[in-house]
Order: sequence, then C-alpha cells, then structure tokens
Amino acid sequence: MSDWADALPAVRGKIVKQAELAPFTWFRVGGPADVLFLPEDEADLATFLKGLDPAVPVTPIGVGSNLLVRDGGLEGVVVRLGRNFAQIVTDDWGLTAGAAALDAQVAKVAARAGLAGLEFYAGIPGTVGGAVTMNAGCYGRETKDALLSARIMDRSGNVVTLSNAELQFAYRHSILQEKNWIVLGAAYELQEGNDPSEVIARIEEITAKRETSQPIREKTGGSTFKNPEGHSAWKLVDEAGWRGKFFGGAKFSELHSNFMINADNATAADLEGLGDTVRAEVKDKFGIDLHWEIKRIGRK
Repeated sequence: MSDWADALPAVRGKIVKQAELAPFTWFRVGGPADVLFLPEDEADLATFLKGLDPAVPVTPIGVGSNLLVRDGGLEGVVVRLGRNFAQIVTDDWGLTAGAAALDAQVAKVAARAGLAGLEFYAGIPGTVGGAVTMNAGCYGRETKDALLSARIMDRSGNVVTLSNAELQFAYRHSILQEKNWIVLGAAYELQEGNDPSEVIARIEEITAKRETSQPIREKTGGSTFKNPEGHSAWKLVDEAGWRGKFFGGAKFSELHSNFMINADNATAADLEGLGDTVRAEVKDKFGIDLHWEIKRIGRK
C-alpha cells in the first residue's frame, strides 16, 4: 500500500485499512482490500472520490453474491454502499431503488404495490447495483426489460443519469463493466394496476423453484458461467464429469452443476482453478467456450 492511504479525504462514513473482504462475499474467501470505504451517503461518497488520488483504483461491491475476490486481496479502495443507499419508493408508473437494495426486496415491494414486471428479481441473490451492472436476469427476463434509467457516480464524484439505451445492455453485460463508475440507484417502469396477491404468488413460485433447484444455503457465487448460445452451461459442466467432483476445497454442486461451492475450506485459488479447469475440459471435449459470469477480482 502506498502513501495515498495515509492521505485519504476526511469523510463522515467509515474507512478501514487492510479490511478483510471474505465476510462480504458469499464464497467467504479472498484477501484484504488496501482500503474499504463505507460512505454515509451520496455527498460523502462524492467528497471522497473528488479528494482521492485519481490514480488509485476504486472497486464497488454489493453483497458479493456473484463475486470472487482472489487470495492476494484487492488493490486500491473498495466501496460498499450501506442502508442509506437502499431506499425503495413506488409510484404509479413504477419504482425507484437505491443501489444497495436487495433485488428480492425490490420485487416484494413492487408486488405489494400491485406493480408487475420485476417478479424475476426474487430469484436474483444480489443488489440493484449489481443487477444493473451485469444486466442480471433469470426465468426469461433481464434487468434491461424493466429498467428505465440508472443514476451513477463517476470516478470524479459527478452524478449522471443514464437511460436504458445509454447503458448498452447485452447478455449479462452493460457499459458499466467497462467504466470506473458506481451505481447509486435505478428507476424501473412497471405494469400498474395488478392484484398484489397475484404478483406475490408469482414471486412465491419463483422462490420455491429456486430453493429446490439451487444450492442457496451453501457458500456459492450463483451461476458460474454464462450460457453459450444454444447450450446450457450446467449441462456442459455435468457432461464433462465435474458435478460434485472436488478441486481442492471447491466443487460444482450436485444440485445444480453451474454453481461452484466452497465445500471444504476452499481458497479463492481453488475456486478459480476449478472454473478454469472445467472451462479447458469443456473446450477440449466439446469445442465450446465457457465464459465466466462470476466476476473475479484482485491479486492472485
């Protein structure tokens, strides 16, 4: 860590040096961040970014549900947004939600207001910030199908609103993955006037399906690979012989073979090594490229 960490801007939020990141990820692995910043609010975040050396990398993380932090830790500053970034507000046209709001909670709030179109968020174990950044989706719908716009803060602390088109969504992708920006919140255009009980019933159906088909109570990172066009990633992993097979302390779940699990005190190297080994074997056996959906960050 360089001298920049001894000259950080004065903030109202919390700054932790050499902060362990494993507790902030579902895999429960990974080394420390040089600096972890938990801003009090948007103004606090803007002050920090404007005063931080522009050469210092900044990485936002949510609840770490689709994230693998490598064992060597993370260079620069990790920003994690808290409860003041998690407000959810409904309107007659739809809903706005802060970046730290849990996707499943957003779905429930919309349902109670008779707003339809975000039921699939009940099946996504992350936050609004992550969902917008990766165009998260499941059960036939994606974030882009409901999103109206997103408010972001750039590396210099400036706030900008980007439209759906400006976010340049694609399968599990948005322009935010190519920029050093932090999502602050999002607005969703939804279908009004629905019977709340019917929307809630659809959410309960999705939740029940997820609980019986995915290892949600394990230390996992969700879907490991994107589905190649015309193929299912879980089926390729299974046919390559890796369902339930250990690689160090890591394995792919017996319940869903596109879900990696920290099954026995795995390291981040175990998990990434397992994924890369499976990718190589699938390529060798079937001639198909598997691409990571899990975001891998940090020093090896």
